[in-house]
Amino acid sequence: MPAPDSYDAVIVGGGHNGLVAAAYLARAGRSVLVLERLATTGGAAVSTRPFDGVDARLSRYSYLVSLLPPKIVRELGLDFAVRKRTVSSYTPTVRGGRATGLLVGGKGTRDSFAALTGSDREYRAWERFYGMTRHVAERVFPTLTEPLPGRDALRGRIDDPQAWRMLFEEPIGVAVEQNFADDLVRGVVLTDALIGTFADAHDPTLLQNRCFLYHVIGGATGDWDVPVGGMGALTDALARAAREAGAEIRVRHEATRIETDGTRAEITVRSPDSEHVVAARKVLVNASPQALAALLGDEPPAPAEGAQLKVNMLLERLPRLRDRSVDPREAFAGTFHIAEGYGQLADAYRDAAAGRLPAAPPSEIYCHSLTDPSILGPDLAARGCQTLTLFGLHTPARLFAADNAATRAELLAATLAELDAHLEEPVTDCLARDGNGEPCIEAKTPLDLERDLRLPGGHIFHRDLAFPYATESTGRWGVETAHANVLLCGAGAVRGGGVSGVPGHNAAMAALGR
Repeated sequence: MPAPDSYDAVIVGGGHNGLVAAAYLARAGRSVLVLERLATTGGAAVSTRPFDGVDARLSRYSYLVSLLPPKIVRELGLDFAVRKRTVSSYTPTVRGGRATGLLVGGKGTRDSFAALTGSDREYRAWERFYGMTRHVAERVFPTLTEPLPGRDALRGRIDDPQAWRMLFEEPIGVAVEQNFADDLVRGVVLTDALIGTFADAHDPTLLQNRCFLYHVIGGATGDWDVPVGGMGALTDALARAAREAGAEIRVRHEATRIETDGTRAEITVRSPDSEHVVAARKVLVNASPQALAALLGDEPPAPAEGAQLKVNMLLERLPRLRDRSVDPREAFAGTFHIAEGYGQLADAYRDAAAGRLPAAPPSEIYCHSLTDPSILGPDLAARGCQTLTLFGLHTPARLFAADNAATRAELLAATLAELDAHLEEPVTDCLARDGNGEPCIEAKTPLDLERDLRLPGGHIFHRDLAFPYATESTGRWGVETAHANVLLCGAGAVRGGGVSGVPGHNAAMAALGR
């Protein structure tokens, strides 16, 4: 038999982290092969037209950018940009029988706090608290593309004992309750600890703290930005950069097994018309830790479980709000919080932990097309159409196990009802129609994400997030495995999760011996 084709590096999985790694390795002069089982690269960071006959390219799964270091964009020469949202968030509520809300971002923020709470106290507390998180972000974010610092080294770099205690040592619920008095304000703060994470504010494992940290350090500012052209613009740019540097990308090619002696690996590949083997000095796996174990025949890690609902919508118009003091174009430009008061979040967690759907499902929405209308075709833009992305919390995969379709429908109806409680008209009355006359709305549960993207348990981070410092088991870059020439470059690496490219960069640096 002829010897298998051989490469310096084979990358299993053409998601954004795999493409980052491919581009760096190819630019360093290495021969690189990327294997992607789907028909296109991008993984969860893609733009698609989900509605038949409708020219709207939605960021179907991941949808905002915070953790992508400008260093990666600059070093790989990516034709990719983000835009700032004009509003950070809007949270509707009812006070004294009157529809009102909290608008954060812009010159009216202080007045909005005062109108909601009746004093300046919460606004001052907000400024102090997020001044603290910005200080932490400025110190921690640059370390994400460096070898992992030790715990003591990171604590010294932050150089703020109070911030270290609040974020790294005691449940984030303690800090939220000590700093803020208003239930709604507390809830807005806590949501950053719960996106993609099923935990209580006082979980002793600090899982919620780890999630919170990654949500407030992005870009050294904590800002969450809109990808111009949708998330697919990033992965398209990465694929171009990898190819232009000399990497070979094969779609519809699935790696089914990795055999390695620590210095040379052979990867079995299944394509539409054959099964063959390729060889490599290094293998970088842009897949979950569960998938990595299956490829190697190793003992799988503990199961992961996602806990979110993702809904995409196309509207003919934005709905009118019951709070007449705010323009819908302002309210939906940032993160629109629904049923996310502090008490509501605790109730929803208790419901789900007890094995039932939350009575009042919490979620948040934003409108990509208000900041970046380029994702809409000319006809849709001329008609005033808008996109809405909804991300629901506290809906673990176990709740869908008995009947995914029926539970999805029940949860979607309950989630939209919570939104409608703050609208002058049902959001479903505003939905556009596709080419078949069907309403333009789709919902994805954790089980749907597991089926479509092979996310274990539908977990968007592949597994629980880790603090960004070294431990005995992390290795130098947080991407190392038990096999010397096999690296994990997906979201399950230390400092993985979100659209960042950080695991891809770090795995490439480890492979290059830097």
